Amino acid sequence: GLLLAMNLPVSAPWWMGILGGIFAILVVKQLFGGLGQNFMNPALGARCFLLISFTGRMTNFAYEAAVKTSEIASAVSGASADALSGATPLAALKMGGSVDLMSMFIGNTAGTIGETSALAILIGAVFLFITGVIDLRIPGTYLGSFSIFVLIFGGHGLSLSYLAAQLCGGGLMLGAFFMATDYVTSPITKRGQLVYGCLLGILTGLFRIFGGSAEGV
Repeated sequence: GLLLAMNLPVSAPWWMGILGGIFAILVVKQLFGGLGQNFMNPALGARCFLLISFTGRMTNFAYEAAVKTSEIASAVSGASADALSGATPLAALKMGGSVDLMSMFIGNTAGTIGETSALAILIGAVFLFITGVIDLRIPGTYLGSFSIFVLIFGGHGLSLSYLAAQLCGGGLMLGAFFMATDYVTSPITKRGQLVYGCLLGILTGLFRIFGGSAEGV
């Protein structure tokens, strides 16, 4: 339930959370045999369902994006400041705009609840490491392979600021530490976890850089 909430925009109506929860439990979990048998993370399944069913509400962020809107508007032909003021930082990057890295890091930006503050996610991740709930194999290989992919194919050379924006933006941190490490839907062998993390990083980079969406996670 908490992970589903993290995947919703703050402006989402209450009934969307309920509908997503019902879909996550009944369809993604129970229809495949219950706890331990689901083929994918129930919260992510619910997010996909809600994004397809209510695209407008799922991408309507009440908080104005912390991007330099006027710079984006002048950089992107035909784009107006009003149209870009609610864009997420990743969407702004994909359109050739600039972003405020500090705002992305602390959470003063647009996006779903779980993708706005890299700092909050990292604090939670440290807690999971200390308590032994997760280790670095999956999130480490995920973030590492993604970083290499972005530096090679991102079109910005070895720009560390661009890489930092990609790491802090979107659901990458939430996905790497809280979703990819899900016990039920992640590999059980150490070697399998390394392969799994690398594939996640490559696919996320592929979707972000070459796909139509700015997110990809």
